[in-house]
Amino acid sequence: MDTRGGFSSRLGFILAAAGSAVGLGNIWGFPTQVASNGGGAFVLVYIFLTFLLAYPVLMAELIIGRAAQSNIVTALEEVSESKTNIFGTWIKKVSQGIGFWGVLTASLILSFYAIVAGWMIAFAVAPIANLLGLSYLAEWLTSFSASRNLLFCLLFYLLTMSIVQRGVRAGIERWSRRLMPLLLLIIVVLIVYVATLEGAIAGWSLYLKPDFSRVFDSSLLISAMGQAFFSLSLGVGTMLIYGSYISKKENLPKLGVAVTFVDIGIAILAGLLIIPAMFVAEHNGVQIYTTAGQLLSEDTLLFTVLPALFSTMGLAGYIVAIVFFILMTIAALTSSISMLEVPVALAVERHSVARKKATWLIGLVIFLVSVFIIYNFGELFGLVIAITTKYSEPLIGLLLCVFVGWIWRRDLLLKEIKQGFSDVETGIFWLIWPFYVRFICPLIIAVVFYNRII
Repeated sequence: MDTRGGFSSRLGFILAAAGSAVGLGNIWGFPTQVASNGGGAFVLVYIFLTFLLAYPVLMAELIIGRAAQSNIVTALEEVSESKTNIFGTWIKKVSQGIGFWGVLTASLILSFYAIVAGWMIAFAVAPIANLLGLSYLAEWLTSFSASRNLLFCLLFYLLTMSIVQRGVRAGIERWSRRLMPLLLLIIVVLIVYVATLEGAIAGWSLYLKPDFSRVFDSSLLISAMGQAFFSLSLGVGTMLIYGSYISKKENLPKLGVAVTFVDIGIAILAGLLIIPAMFVAEHNGVQIYTTAGQLLSEDTLLFTVLPALFSTMGLAGYIVAIVFFILMTIAALTSSISMLEVPVALAVERHSVARKKATWLIGLVIFLVSVFIIYNFGELFGLVIAITTKYSEPLIGLLLCVFVGWIWRRDLLLKEIKQGFSDVETGIFWLIWPFYVRFICPLIIAVVFYNRII
């Protein structure tokens, strides 16, 4: 079996975990959620719910992962084994089921995520085709078709698998260190550029002025919770498996805070880019609202409105379009490698499959699922997104809270956290978090989830 790797440094973990968290959910989903849900009010609720709900669940995943230093299935089994009563065997079987459920969820998310990421690559290549006078190729690249979707989805899988096959340090950590700073740089450059254009002020106004009447709107609360879970890659085992690669010397609560702040920070920066860009587009005559006054759907905004905006900028528009969609591809790639790592780690550690072989075999299987979705797009694409991000992720997050709060022995939990944080018992984290993750967090998730269903 392959020797188990690990992150070489604290920065390496933060960049990799933040890369997993920072994806299309931040740069695509978050700004449009903001624009549709009261502007700055959504931002405030999102930040609040991220620390109220997402951070405690993030810590649960990181602590379970580092304690077991294994894949999600084995990790949950080991936690369940701390219960030695008559329910121990039953709990172990349930833990296996939850672990495999997490692996399946991560794989299904990757199956639709790779399709969207493929669109990003195609839209990054299209301006180059236009500059070369290949208008027919540019039109094919930006038109919806099974052939385009298949080709660029496959290309994105190849990029993802080529990184994951190299392991934690040589693959995931090395490329996270390169891609995350580049992503941040591109966002900042585009923010500065868009801020100089006519119409950007209206976007800034919407973004920075909260509509407090919407703060307690149930649809806003549900959207903000879903955004917090999805953007932090919770409920699928990605943070658990990354936690398993952390050194025992590291302070987990501080690492969790760092990842959460980076995730929130990049989401907010994305809003400073996308929302002003939308209003620049409107100023240039591009429609961003329906006749009923509702914001256009996320995919329409990203693949119709923004390209229309870029086309009004002349030659500069081609450059901006290339840079923007490269940004989107990088954001997608830093997340996809963490998703693929979940089933790969399971195959490597539990079934003794060589990492390279596991990466390519599992990647191929998930790609075939993407192919099935592409050829049944209308029926399956939205359904898979809803099942995984709206229902599965919060439920698994709730169950992970139950495992940490009720099944894992408190003395063993404390022992694990004290590695790297010896005086944790005297701090506010241990004073609040164990009680919170045991009682409050599951209750809030259950209530919000119930409201979502009804």
